[in-house]
Amino acid sequence: MISQLSWKVGGQQGEGIESTGEIFSMAMNRMGYHLYSYRHFSSRIKGGHTNNKIRVSTQPMRAISDDLDILVAFDQETIDFNGHELREGGIIIADAKFNPKLPDGLKPVRFFTVPLSEIADELGTSLMKNMVSIGASSAILGIPVESYRVIVEDMFLRKGEKVVEKNMDAIRRGFEFVNELTGGQLPEFQLDKADPQKQLFLIGNDAIALGAVAAGCRFMPAYPITPASEVMEYLIKKLPKLGGTVIQTEDEIAAITMAIGANFAGARSLTASAGPGLSLMMEAIGLAGITETPVVIVNTQRGGPSTGMPTKIEQSDVNAMIYGTHGDIPKVVITPSTVEECFYDAVEAFNIAEEYQLPVILMTDLTLSLGKQTVVPFDYSQVEIRRGKLLAGQELPEKEQNDLFKRYEVTEDGVSPRVIPGQKYGLHHVTGVEHDQTGRPSENAANRVQQMDKRMRKMEGVLKTFKNAVTADAPHDDADVLVVGINSTIGTIQEAKGRLEKEGMKVNHAQIRLLHPFPAEEMKALVDKAKKVVVVEHNAQAQVTNLIKQNIGNAEKIESVLKYDGNPFLPKEIYAEVKELVKHGDYERVSK
Repeated sequence: MISQLSWKVGGQQGEGIESTGEIFSMAMNRMGYHLYSYRHFSSRIKGGHTNNKIRVSTQPMRAISDDLDILVAFDQETIDFNGHELREGGIIIADAKFNPKLPDGLKPVRFFTVPLSEIADELGTSLMKNMVSIGASSAILGIPVESYRVIVEDMFLRKGEKVVEKNMDAIRRGFEFVNELTGGQLPEFQLDKADPQKQLFLIGNDAIALGAVAAGCRFMPAYPITPASEVMEYLIKKLPKLGGTVIQTEDEIAAITMAIGANFAGARSLTASAGPGLSLMMEAIGLAGITETPVVIVNTQRGGPSTGMPTKIEQSDVNAMIYGTHGDIPKVVITPSTVEECFYDAVEAFNIAEEYQLPVILMTDLTLSLGKQTVVPFDYSQVEIRRGKLLAGQELPEKEQNDLFKRYEVTEDGVSPRVIPGQKYGLHHVTGVEHDQTGRPSENAANRVQQMDKRMRKMEGVLKTFKNAVTADAPHDDADVLVVGINSTIGTIQEAKGRLEKEGMKVNHAQIRLLHPFPAEEMKALVDKAKKVVVVEHNAQAQVTNLIKQNIGNAEKIESVLKYDGNPFLPKEIYAEVKELVKHGDYERVSK
């Protein structure tokens, strides 16, 4: 019996790879296992290699595994492309239709040729080969065929009982064929029994969208882009049921300006995009900054520049999100690390945006946005809605006919009282040029300094308000190394840390969740406790590394481990890189 395994299905995009992984995952999730998945796919509608790697465990984990136990191949390219991941003694289940062959140099594996397409054709449609492959995998793992019935009914009962039974028959036929090949269950592939528990299985984008709903967001203008589109797709289904709406705009400029307009009117609104779309939004984000209009923007990082690699992971938008707007405005950049944090940080993004009347960027990466994970059900009692100095619904003091409301009143905390259009005695100017306390355009030097200082004071409040700006697992006061990451690297770093500590190394781990304003005090305390600092990030310029150096110094002991080939870090890569850095001294290591 084993406590975890890794399973992957691969083939051409458009032939059911995603649904195969989804059905397998749903079954394992309902049995109580913890799951972490990563989907490799091409930036096209149909064709091109795609695969879905799913790690199954009796314990929580947040990283894909180094190797692979079972590979389901719908074509030869899958074997050629993914076969090297298989551990010695691993299993390939290949469709007999393409006359599969083992490439040279592969570790010794067990090779099962199964007539997936032939069985599916006999049942009436080649599309059912994914169900046959599920049955074949289940025979290896010892999962009863009937475990899939509820899932199949959920998916196909609307099409009739006959369709349900055909799909169940496909699973059964695949199971029986492989069971006959193996002569029964293979004990070395039998998972320990999991504790049945209620848990969600969702991607980061869905968690962000659900968090937005919980936060009271009722409007989303957006333009589709990988890997952000799922936020919009989720809210398209949900917001109309709550009196809200989603508008697919003509471009990202329209999306951000609509979102700003809705927030100006008092409605919580967000938009979501990726690097290219965020570039188009920068001028309007500056508008939100100078007019002190709250707005939440989701940035799902992908490979750049330009169109770059739209379906691959990267963390190269750090500098753009912090410095991309022209001029100086207060702005917040939040970087959740887990699906749970995506939910709770989405709520907090709206709170901070309104409390401090500024743009908030919730920045993820492709792995976190699209990688599915098991998640403990969210605790809605933790959801708090804070609207700051919004005076909507309140009676304002009476004013003389020509007096204007001091919308941009200079205050000690930098936050001015805020009203909504049409509110009695709340009349004021709104403009993108510099202005006085009532919003009237002003180029007066003293006023300029006063208004600029007022706006920038908000950042001090954000640092005090945001909880757990750095998530730390740092038990050592004299650590050999502090490993730092953002977004989806959290689980991979945690696993590498465990391996290094088993070898006697004292390792601390810090995950930065607030990039701007930077939590210098918390990070400096952690850096001071370590002989060396290694920052793990998915970009070529060491953007997070340089941000740390800029804010707290200590450049002489801060190093980078970089990866920008479009693939997520594996635990073994971080383990090897950190070990080498600590052992041999100061130089930057790059995984290509």
